[in-house]
Amino acid sequence: MKFTNTLTELKNQHLYRQAKVVDNTCVDFCSNDYLGLKNHPQVIEAFKQGADEYGVGSGAAHLISGHTQAHQKLEEALADYLGQQKVLLFSTGYMANIGVFSALKDELDWVLQDKLNHASLIDANHLIGLPLQRYLHNNVESLRKKTDKQTGQGLIVTDAVFSMDGDQADMGALDKIAQQSKALLMQDDAHGFGVFQAHIPQNSIYMATLGKAAGTMGAFVAGDEDLINFLVQKSRPYIYTTAIAPALCIATLKSLALIKQGDQNAKLLNNIQYFQRLAGTLDLPIKASNSAIQPLVVGSSEKAIYLAEKLLSAGFHVGAIRPPTVAKGTARLRITLNANHTQQQINQLLTRLKDAL
Repeated sequence: MKFTNTLTELKNQHLYRQAKVVDNTCVDFCSNDYLGLKNHPQVIEAFKQGADEYGVGSGAAHLISGHTQAHQKLEEALADYLGQQKVLLFSTGYMANIGVFSALKDELDWVLQDKLNHASLIDANHLIGLPLQRYLHNNVESLRKKTDKQTGQGLIVTDAVFSMDGDQADMGALDKIAQQSKALLMQDDAHGFGVFQAHIPQNSIYMATLGKAAGTMGAFVAGDEDLINFLVQKSRPYIYTTAIAPALCIATLKSLALIKQGDQNAKLLNNIQYFQRLAGTLDLPIKASNSAIQPLVVGSSEKAIYLAEKLLSAGFHVGAIRPPTVAKGTARLRITLNANHTQQQINQLLTRLKDAL
């Protein structure tokens, strides 16, 4: 099989992807470390202590011998923080979503997803063999019309905070439709956990990740006891994967304690508000978002790459998001704020961006 033609075509369309070594001298407006916890000294120290106690890896899957006291404490702490009966840890958010769908495969007759859901949810849908049905983005009436046409057991799925636009789902409205259609409701709160107060309707499925606001790694599913016990029996990505490192669990317990204190959250909120005000003053076409995700849609992939490279040369790392991650014609810069950004850094970024445009 030859790959050269495909690779050449991707390069010509400015869609070729490659990992680049990050220059630590750049100001990071690209990562999902929303609360600035991945380099927090208390989190780092907790990780070191966890490694001293448990070693580097877990050594096995949860159901073999990889489930340590550290894993158990983290699951219980997350459940308590969210007001849920139980939590189940996964290696990544992608695998958590695959794990939920694969477990529910024989229980579902239909699935309805928001048009802008994360790729992992779309892939999970494809893997279980049910038709991919999507309702208009954040459009409750569109969802209602589609549920009226369904029969049998259904699953309604949404991002809680949408990763490319930073807007939020109306979980209350979605819960009402789920109840009316007797469907399960699932939310992927990867970009909201730790930043916003979670809204978890009763008898729903909640997934979130630990590699963003918590600053560590891994993911989890929260819900009632029957749901979690069911996933333990049926979720192949949980059963057949080595558990995350116990030291990460110890570090995440410290992250969770810092999240509860709220200091980093307050700093992030101030930065979001300051960024929006200054972007408005400079007349920059930033989409309205009260989350850490601040998108500037520029249209073409070529322009997105050009702007990202201009900012990088000025010392700012900003992501250029292109199709197929976003729809054709909506390539963008995705600026992500964190609690540790200074107003001076935000000023400099937006001034450089204004000049580049």
